[in-house]
Amino acid sequence: MADRQRKGSSGRRPLGFDAVAYKGRNVAERSFALAKQWRGVATRYVKLALTHRSAIVLAACIA
Repeated sequence: MADRQRKGSSGRRPLGFDAVAYKGRNVAERSFALAKQWRGVATRYVKLALTHRSAIVLAACIA
């Protein structure tokens, strides 16, 4: 975003834009956002590390 602001009104894409990498990053970001919204994981009701990890893996499988 800073790159586009620096270019001003031309607003073209940065030269190093990789569409495939961007799509992969978007999938990962949405998965983490979904896991963060899951109440059991977000509020740490699960106290044991193994159970917490299992909940995150389960959320990743569902997403």
